[in-house]
Amino acid sequence: MDHTPPWAGRPGRTHLSSYTRPYDDELFAALDLGTNNCRLMVAAQTAGGFRVVDSYSRMVKLGEGLHHTGMLGEPAMERTLDALRACADRVGRRQLRDIRAVATEACRRAGNGSKFLERVRAETGFNINIISGREEACLAVESCANLIHNPRFGVPRNRALLFDIGGGSTEIAWVRVDPFRQTQELIGYLSLPIGVITLSEQFGPKSSYDLGCYAEMVAHTKQALHDFENVHRIGPEIRRKQTRFIGTSGTVTTLASLVLGLPRYVRAAVDGSQLPSVSARRAVRMLHELGPDGVEAHPCIGPDRSTFVLPGCAIFEAIHDMWPIEDIIVADRGLRDGMVLRMIRKATPAPRRYQRPPVLGPIPFQQSIQATGS
Repeated sequence: MDHTPPWAGRPGRTHLSSYTRPYDDELFAALDLGTNNCRLMVAAQTAGGFRVVDSYSRMVKLGEGLHHTGMLGEPAMERTLDALRACADRVGRRQLRDIRAVATEACRRAGNGSKFLERVRAETGFNINIISGREEACLAVESCANLIHNPRFGVPRNRALLFDIGGGSTEIAWVRVDPFRQTQELIGYLSLPIGVITLSEQFGPKSSYDLGCYAEMVAHTKQALHDFENVHRIGPEIRRKQTRFIGTSGTVTTLASLVLGLPRYVRAAVDGSQLPSVSARRAVRMLHELGPDGVEAHPCIGPDRSTFVLPGCAIFEAIHDMWPIEDIIVADRGLRDGMVLRMIRKATPAPRRYQRPPVLGPIPFQQSIQATGS
């Protein structure tokens, strides 16, 4: 018997819902079940890409305890199921052309990851597929395509280095760029089994505020990057100023919001901004000076995320120590964006001749972050 709910959809067909649809746009839904967060996006296709109709994000900490036990814990699974039920309710109110749902490092690594996803399908209707680290990297690159090619960031470059710091892993993508055709191709990727949750659990939740322990976190992560550098020789491309550096994660968007001095997090001010590396380093020092209570009270961070901010910063600093590019392009986008773009492309008839690939639509208000004084 097919237990797929009527809202889940299959490629190439429009599936009806019991809810009245207020407009005629074709809708696509993408669900990203990560080690730390559960995220849903519902988007409508536009001439230039898509616009977001609905989005949802909840910190579920699915990978809590995974570093020590190798299994997903029952409390974490219950939190995640609650979030997925909320997502099912949201998508159940709409007609969808297509939907895709993926799980990443926590379910890849956990001994009971596949069994948990069977339970998810039975209880929520979501058919969630575990994707590889390579697929994660490809989706992240796709989501950032219009940042890679955006002329606002100066002369075209023929390489891009993209990093995505997650809860259970960090994905790094080394990309060949054709600035004339405005295309990009993955040269190599690294799925590093180090994320903000795993690093926090390995070293202790409060240890990142100790400068000595924090330095150990940075060194531990940096050591894991050497083989990738030895294979791809990224350093020489950086020295020839042929590389754009793109960060897509809560860590880098948080650092950008701190440097901008935002009273609260505003995606439109952060996504697509440029963050000078000197300013990013100063923001990390500021977090150390704030201490646990100050970080928890900061309006751009909050108590739920405070434990994981500095472990994320340690991963960021390790990446930047290995590949010291002056400016970081900040991206508040990720797997959901890449999935939606792929579904739209699959649903759209192929053109008879080459056309520029669709982008994410007009970039909202952008702001370049100026280097700040100490």
